[in-house]
Order: sequence, then structure tokens, then C-alpha cells
Amino acid sequence: MDKLNKLIVSGMGTGYLPIAPGTWGSAAVTALFLLAAWASGGRWHCVSGTMLVIVVSAGVACVALGKFAEKAYGRKDPSQCTIDEWAGQAVTYLLMPPFLCTASFGWAHWLFVAALGFVAFRIADIIKPPPARKLEKLPAGWGVLLDDLASGIYANLTCQVILRLWLLETI
Repeated sequence: MDKLNKLIVSGMGTGYLPIAPGTWGSAAVTALFLLAAWASGGRWHCVSGTMLVIVVSAGVACVALGKFAEKAYGRKDPSQCTIDEWAGQAVTYLLMPPFLCTASFGWAHWLFVAALGFVAFRIADIIKPPPARKLEKLPAGWGVLLDDLASGIYANLTCQVILRLWLLETI
């Protein structure tokens, strides 16, 4: 059971990849975002639904297994635990502007949205703007999860503004 729990908290093993495991966790979700876009034929509501499933399942797993992760890896918010990045990165991609995320706009736009969301989340996760840093201090899985969800919200809002301003420039 410990091996399964470690697989889950490590974001399907992304937490064991070398150099910046959180970035690998975010990259995995970005790949799933693009896969959902491709598999759904560019239906933005299907993509947002997929991201919502990731947020909820990763969030539940993070809270449920937070104490396990701290005990297994010997410290609070261990770098091997990337399930929190999965949840935060997925929040970033929730409800992206539907007019930019359709097959008719082209796959280059999906790639742009994916790259923008990835960069915005990684910056927010590293900087941890308020209240993310404070949330990080909550006990066990809650602290591990909520700082990343807050960073995901900041990244989502940043993307919403940039994408909508970009659309105004292209019209």
C-alpha cells in the first residue's frame, strides 16, 4: 500500500524526476490539458471538465495522504510530493476563454494557452503571493495543497487577463 500511496503523492512518479520535481508535475498536467483538447476536438467545456476532475481528485489525494507523505519522506511538503502541483496547475487551466480554446482557432492557440498557463503557474508557485505563503503553514495535506491552489488561482486570473487583452489586439 505504501508503494501505491507514494505513486499517488508523487504525481504518478513526477516527484522522482531530477531537478525541480514540481515543474515535472506541472508539465504532466500541461500534457493532460493538451491531450484533453486533442481528444475532445477542442471542446473547451470538455477540457475544463477534465481539469476539474484533476483538481478534485488530486486535492482529495493530497489532503488524505498529506500526513503519509510527510512521514514517508521525513519533512513537511517534501519535494517528491507533486500531487499538489497537479491540483494547482489544473486550476490554472480551468475555464480558459472558450473563444480562444476551440478547434476553429487552431492548435497553435491551444499550445499558446498551455505554455502561458504553465509559465504563469510556475512563477506564482515559486513566488507564492499572499495568501499562498500563509496557507502553506496549515497542517499536513491542507498546507501542501492550499498554497498551490492559491497559486493556481493567481495564474488562472493572469492568463484570463492576458488572453482577453491579446484577443482585443488581434481583432
